Amino acid sequence: MHIRWYGRRPALRGERSVKKRDRTPKTYARITHPMVRDTKDGPLRRATWDEALDRAAEGLGAARGAFGMFSCARATNEMNYVAQKFARVVMGTNNVDSCNRTCHAPSVAGLSAVFGSGGGTSSYGEVDHTDLIVMWGSNARFAHPIFFQHVLRGIRNGARMYAVDPRRTSTAEWAESWLGLNVGTDIPMAHAVGREIIHAGLHNTSFIARATSGFEAYAAEVEPWTLTAAERVTGVPAEAIRDLAHAFARAERAQLCWTLGITEHHNGTDNVRALINLALLTGHVGRYGSGVQPLRGQNNVQGGGDMGAIPNRLPGFQDILEPDVRRKFETAWDTVIQPRYGLNLTDMFEAMESGALRAVYCIGENPAQSEADSEQAVRRMRQLDCLVVQDIFLTRTAELADVVLPATAAWAETDGTTTNSERRVQRVRKAVEPPGEAREDIDIICDLAGRLGHAWKYADAESVWNELRSVSPDHYGMTYERLAEHQGIQWPCPATDRLEPTFLHGRLWEDDPQRLGRRAPFGLVRHDPPVDLTDDLYPVRLTTGRRLDSYNTGVQSGSFASPLRRGEYVELSPEDAERYGVTTGEEVRISSRRGAVQAPVWIDPGLRPGLAFMTMHFPDEVDTNQLTIEANCPIAGTAEFKASAIRIEKLPQPTRS
Repeated sequence: MHIRWYGRRPALRGERSVKKRDRTPKTYARITHPMVRDTKDGPLRRATWDEALDRAAEGLGAARGAFGMFSCARATNEMNYVAQKFARVVMGTNNVDSCNRTCHAPSVAGLSAVFGSGGGTSSYGEVDHTDLIVMWGSNARFAHPIFFQHVLRGIRNGARMYAVDPRRTSTAEWAESWLGLNVGTDIPMAHAVGREIIHAGLHNTSFIARATSGFEAYAAEVEPWTLTAAERVTGVPAEAIRDLAHAFARAERAQLCWTLGITEHHNGTDNVRALINLALLTGHVGRYGSGVQPLRGQNNVQGGGDMGAIPNRLPGFQDILEPDVRRKFETAWDTVIQPRYGLNLTDMFEAMESGALRAVYCIGENPAQSEADSEQAVRRMRQLDCLVVQDIFLTRTAELADVVLPATAAWAETDGTTTNSERRVQRVRKAVEPPGEAREDIDIICDLAGRLGHAWKYADAESVWNELRSVSPDHYGMTYERLAEHQGIQWPCPATDRLEPTFLHGRLWEDDPQRLGRRAPFGLVRHDPPVDLTDDLYPVRLTTGRRLDSYNTGVQSGSFASPLRRGEYVELSPEDAERYGVTTGEEVRISSRRGAVQAPVWIDPGLRPGLAFMTMHFPDEVDTNQLTIEANCPIAGTAEFKASAIRIEKLPQPTRS
């Protein structure tokens, strides 16, 4: 295979050999008994379950009308269903969200705007049999290693792969062509690809006429983005952009995949729409082997949204603003649902600042370390009248709580289901007993609901699932028995006697307008550079991401040994390391307009000059999110984790005696 690298050719693996940094990761204690805090400044102390639940109910009950729920992307569908029901029925609010807001909310918003549902359009197995794979802003080999096995199978079966990413990542090493664009220039790149497809006459005119709307306006929007103009802004040679455009348009089947390199921007939803436009332009959607795939990293971030643990949708991704939808749930739940969207996670943190939000029930999330501008997030949570945290570890967020409730680990200590990013619902089965006094999440929520006037009782997780099936047409056909029989089923599954195709939106290929339904609109989006501009004082662009050996804020992965783990570093290009006179392992100061941290240097030939990389995996050691900016997507609320301006300062070296 002929491999093309657009940008400075980095060194291959094996050209560097550096001793790993010695470190002892923080070990988070498993919570085995309830805890309460007697005064705001006092310590957490052990409590009985009754005392802790009474204290939680008292604090939450006093804040009706000023309450928010943070649900958990790692817990089961059943837990998320009961959690969002607690917010809406017991607390009377749609203020419920999860870490979906931190990562893929722009994907959900963009897909919903175009297709009416917020899930990826293809199955993983289709990647094995496609002809072209575009990995855009995605280091899937590190961040989504299971999905990447399908990518490798696709390549072995003859698929070509293109990687569009500011870094030459481990994923890009497998690509036929790596397009190293400047951070925050995805829309110019996508527009230039679209314009080239149109000018070369490679757009699918019959599909556009049948299934889409707004093509003429889209064509006018992308017209200024010639290959030359895009090269000036993106830094990618015109030849490379043209090559990608022609390969994508000419492929019989193509998969366009993205992750947080697209979504974690102040205009993340616009980025998503720009990529979906390319699928509409070429007809690469609604067919086996062709589709758009947002790769979601946590085991149930898709399912949390599907279960209604988001502020604008009820279970089954049904819009709260639809009167018939609300009536169905009001009848099922014997309640009144507010006919307006609630606050998302970002909105809730802003409401903490103003005092409009006074109590939070946080289940399995760690926003004290995962939010952008983490110091601000901690300060805001300290202002709450009541913070109840339900978790398995004493996280930094739990350390701030007024009440801590010990829960079960969803992957081993409870029954239920989860939904991955190909929309596949799968069974989870209890394997071990939880430690100490830890209890099932659903039982805890129901006990709290009972103390607040709602006598809920579920016999088991299956009874919760069957209630969900009764109100969600997309899940109705998924009995526990069928999920076991088929080893998971993708939604939609509206009937118990058949399975739907593995891909979504096949209707777009129908000639009958009734069967075709709503046309998919092109999105008119414009380039909007990163908010945190680089200048003489902050000349380096910092982008953040994940590594293969670690998970999120490190609470679950940090205490487990890994031969790959080397702690937190600031990764610099060889040119920048030489410019600052630093070497691998040398401690430096990294400053942004919001804060500063110290970290050792790692020299990565996959980075271009002016670009640095860090992760969020070791916040107790190096709190990278002190540097990131809370510049949020106005549609989805996701912060711009991928584009902060920083400076690197060499620290005084100890003198030798």
